[in-house]
Amino acid sequence: MKAAFPLILMLTLPAWPEPARAQDAQRGKVLYDTHCIACHYERIHKRDPSRSLVRSFAQLQLEVAQRAAFTGQRFTRDDLNDIAEYLDRSHYKLKK
Repeated sequence: MKAAFPLILMLTLPAWPEPARAQDAQRGKVLYDTHCIACHYERIHKRDPSRSLVRSFAQLQLEVAQRAAFTGQRFTRDDLNDIAEYLDRSHYKLKK
């Protein structure tokens, strides 16, 4: 059960209240290009929206947190929010 704790923590981070901070999409792009794109191609975000699991910004944040856990990289909540912001602005354009 100890191994599941970091994943559970990572999954709950986006739901915790935090001080207001504007997400940085440019920083999110750098993080995405550095840590995320190695496992999948950019086109995954351009697939038919009806096949996407992401329907809201909260779901996008959750997906980013879940995928980030697979990288072994220690992302902060700000890192995850910046990646989600980048993906939202560049691909998803979800209502917040």
